[in-house]
Amino acid sequence: MKEKKEKKEKIPMDKAKKKKIIKRCIFGVLAAIIVLFVLMNKIAAQNVLPVVYTMPVSRGDVEQIVSTSGTVKTEESKSYFAPLAVKVGTVDVAAGDSVKKGQKLYAYDEEALADEKQLAELKLQSNEGEYESSMIKNNKYISELGEANVNLEVLDQQIEDSENYVKELNQKITDKQDSLAKEGALLQISLLDWQNDPGSEEYMNLQKLIQLNTYEQQHNDEIENWQNEVKEYEEKIAAYKEYRSEMKSQKSSSESGSLNSGSKSKLVADTQIEKINAEETLSSIEEVEGGVTADFDGVITEMSVVEGSTPTVGTQMVTLESTEKVKVEISVSKYDLAKIALGQEVDVTIAGNVYQGKVAKINGMATTNNSGAAVVGVEIKIENPDSGIFLGVEAKVAVHTEMAEQVLVVPIEVINSDQDGSFVYAVENGILVKKSVVTGISSNTLCEIKEGLNEGDQIVSTVVMGLEEGMPVTAIAGE
Repeated sequence: MKEKKEKKEKIPMDKAKKKKIIKRCIFGVLAAIIVLFVLMNKIAAQNVLPVVYTMPVSRGDVEQIVSTSGTVKTEESKSYFAPLAVKVGTVDVAAGDSVKKGQKLYAYDEEALADEKQLAELKLQSNEGEYESSMIKNNKYISELGEANVNLEVLDQQIEDSENYVKELNQKITDKQDSLAKEGALLQISLLDWQNDPGSEEYMNLQKLIQLNTYEQQHNDEIENWQNEVKEYEEKIAAYKEYRSEMKSQKSSSESGSLNSGSKSKLVADTQIEKINAEETLSSIEEVEGGVTADFDGVITEMSVVEGSTPTVGTQMVTLESTEKVKVEISVSKYDLAKIALGQEVDVTIAGNVYQGKVAKINGMATTNNSGAAVVGVEIKIENPDSGIFLGVEAKVAVHTEMAEQVLVVPIEVINSDQDGSFVYAVENGILVKKSVVTGISSNTLCEIKEGLNEGDQIVSTVVMGLEEGMPVTAIAGE
C-alpha cells in the first residue's frame, strides 16, 4: 500500500522577489520587439523599392470647353391670321410640313374674294360721296349763316338809325308845336291889354295874329312834313324788324344745320376710319388674291385652317417657324456660367452633323431645373443652318470658352487635391515629395499650371496605392 504523500505547504513570495520577476518579463518583451524590428529592417533592406513612373513638365496649348446639350429652336416664327371673313378655297400644306419661301400655304375662294372686293370698293365710293354731300350742305349752311349775320348787323344798325331819326323828328314837332302855343299865349296876353279898346287897330291886329297862330298850330306845313316823314320811317322800321325776324330764323336754322368743330371733326374722323377700313380690306384682298405664301423657309408647326370654312377676322390660321434662323437653348450651372461670354465659338452637333455657332444671348435671371439646381439660360446662334436641321431635337454643344497657348501643362489625372488645395507628386533624389500647385484652365486631358512647377520637373504620371510623401521610390522616367 502506497504511502500518501504529504501536501507541501505553499510559502508566500515576498514582494521584492515578485517585482524582480515582473521587471525581467518587461525587459524580455522589449528585447523581443527590438530583435523583431532589426529582423524586419533586414528583410525590408533585402526588398525592392516601390516603382513609380514619371514624366517631365512641358509646355503646350490647352483649350477649355464647356460641353452640354440643348434643344434646337427657331429664332423667327410667324403666325398668319385671317384678314378677311371670306370662304377658304384650297389648303396646300399640313402641320409638320417643310416649306420654302414663297410656297403657297392656302388660298381663298376666288368667287367669294371677288364679291368681297366689289363690296369694299362700293363702300369706299359711298363713303366718299356721303362725305362730299355732307360738306356741301355744311358749306351752304355756313354761307346762309354768314349772310344772316351780315344782314342782321345791317338791319340792327338801320333800325337803330331810323328810330333815332324818328325821335329827332318827333322832338322837332314837339318843339314847333310848343313854340306856336307859346306865341299864341303871348298874343292872348297882349289882347287882354287892349280889351278896353276893342275898336283900336292894335286890338284888331292882335285878333288877326291870334287867328293866324291858331291856324298855324292846326295846319303847319313843316309839322305836317315832319309827321309824314315820321310815319314813313316807322313803316321802314316795321319792315326792318320783320326782315330781321326772318334773318334770325335763317341764322337759327343754319346754326342747327351746320357742323360745329366737334361734329365736323367727328365727321372727318368717321369718314377717314371708313376709308381706311375699306382701303385695308382692298389691300388685304390684293395680298391674298394669289394665295397666302410662306415668308421664309421653315416648318409648319400649327395648322388650323380648314378647306371650305369661313374664318372670322383675326383667326390664327397657320404658324410657320423658320429654319433659316436657328438657335440652340442650353442651361449652364453657376460653375460654368463664369466661363461663358457673348461671341464665343461653339460646335453644335445635330443628328451627326456639326454646325458652327456663337453664344448670342445670356439670360439675366436664373431658373431652377428639374433637379432643383439654379441654372442660367444661354442661346447659341447657328451660323450655317441647312436642311439637315430639325426643330425640337436635342443638340450636343461644345462652347470654346478659353485658350492658353504655350503654357506649363500636365495631364489632368495627375492633379490631386486635399484640404490645402491642389498638388502633384514629384520625385526628388529618390524621395517622393508633394508639390502644391496653382492651376489655370483645363481641358478634358490637360491642365494649366500657373504656380508650383517648372518646365522639366519630373512628376509622377501614374498613381500607385500606398504611396506617401517622404517614401523612397524607384523612378522610371518617361518622355
